[in-house]
Amino acid sequence: MRVTADRDRCVASGQCAVIAPAVFDQREEDGLVVVLDQDPSPAQAPEVEEAVYVCPARAIAVG
Repeated sequence: MRVTADRDRCVASGQCAVIAPAVFDQREEDGLVVVLDQDPSPAQAPEVEEAVYVCPARAIAVG
């Protein structure tokens, strides 16, 4: 699983960081998404997939 995030689309809702804090965070200055772990473990897949699903801007992609 490879995780990417498009900061141009991000609206800083923070749902990703709440759902999968080991994979996502937010920048202090503007709240935009930061991917902490681009290659999370298979055990983290459910949280990452939920973060993708709930992102209001559809800024997170998994490949």
